[in-house]
Amino acid sequence: MTRTVKLISPIDGSVYLERRVLEREEAEAAADRARGAQAAWAARPLDERIALVRAAVAEVGRTTDRMAEELAWQMGRPVRYGGEFRGFEERALYMADIAHEALAPIMVEDSPAFLRKIEREPHGVVLVIAPWNYPYMTAINTVAPALIAGNTVLLKHAAQTLLVGERLVEAFHAAGVPEDVFQNLVLDHDATEALIANRHVDFVNFTGSVAGGQAMERAAAGTFIPVSTELGGKDPGYVRADADLDAAVETLMDGAMFNSGQCCCGIERIYVHDSLFDAFVEKSVALVKGMKLGNPLDPETTIGPMANIRFAELARRQIADAVAQGAVAHIEPFPQDDGGVYLTPQILTSVTHDMEIMREETFGPVVGIMAVRDDEEAIGLMNDSRFGLTCSIWTRDADKAEEIGRRLQTGTVFMNRCDYLDPGLCWTGCKDTGRGAGLSVLGFHALTRPKSYHLKKTV
Repeated sequence: MTRTVKLISPIDGSVYLERRVLEREEAEAAADRARGAQAAWAARPLDERIALVRAAVAEVGRTTDRMAEELAWQMGRPVRYGGEFRGFEERALYMADIAHEALAPIMVEDSPAFLRKIEREPHGVVLVIAPWNYPYMTAINTVAPALIAGNTVLLKHAAQTLLVGERLVEAFHAAGVPEDVFQNLVLDHDATEALIANRHVDFVNFTGSVAGGQAMERAAAGTFIPVSTELGGKDPGYVRADADLDAAVETLMDGAMFNSGQCCCGIERIYVHDSLFDAFVEKSVALVKGMKLGNPLDPETTIGPMANIRFAELARRQIADAVAQGAVAHIEPFPQDDGGVYLTPQILTSVTHDMEIMREETFGPVVGIMAVRDDEEAIGLMNDSRFGLTCSIWTRDADKAEEIGRRLQTGTVFMNRCDYLDPGLCWTGCKDTGRGAGLSVLGFHALTRPKSYHLKKTV
């Protein structure tokens, strides 16, 4: 019996596309082809691999208008934001730019007596399991450096953004990357876990839920296959008494609401010094009330539907539970709110950490705001989470931001910005956000293994 996966568009609930799920044997055969192609791919000069990745990025760039419309149909992001090519290109090309330095041998000794050095060697076959919320950018974080480093890549994209995997493979193949070197696979959970458990792959990069990351680690148990994970966040913002209030409001509300709040490093809770609290809330509410909820194909829409009804249901439940416990909801339902995927963005005050809305990931256009007395209280609340991806500190004092940052349990510390991934820095997390090292020099190190050479020369 043929099994398929259907991509249901959040725009209107229609089936946008349907694809056949590979049987386990077909998935294993694809992995075997990738393994067979890896040695020849790694043997190509590094400059050649870099050039092919650059050409593939350019190929994707020729279809940005299509990209924006297809993303709207697949996961609901408004077309006014133009797709993801700018961030996609920035990340891929940065990794291409630093590849020689990042992959260069570490020379310990090169003398008449000894050659001692550490080289970087590709793992082999890399499995990338990509999420739907930023489907091009999250995939390229690993695909580009993995290929540049000499690995072959199997891409399993989220069911909500199946077409993205196909588009990426089309572009890379059109640019000259061999078909077996980069493959897009439509897999179910069982086939995915079997590829890992039976060592058909050599490295796994997974972005998704905590439960999904746990499943990846269980599948890899005893295989010693590295598993890199980014699993979730409840990222906080902290507005100190000396902050630029207007800039903090504008940026933090964008960080909370952009992409309907469906951002790995989106702002989900904000702590404001009590001297600024009332003004911050007033300005934030006015800003959010001015957003336009609607069909993402409409260029006037600023906030589209959530990608799937179950995501909207979770956000609505968390809001309702918080209000039942005493939270105040500041945004009246928008006319376009259909009780389904089209969800009114919401700001909550009178919230506490006894409420799920301040503890568990919402992944929706909702943010809770609390007043704090000082840095100590803010630090305690910011660390009171099982997640640790990013945090955002708003202050005019960079030294103080750095001092506070050292005490926060998080992967990235921002000052006066948020919700951004800098390819020159390591994208990582702690606690239930998982562990991994994406982009930067460390991204190349994660996608390769060290090999030491200790060569005693004859006289």
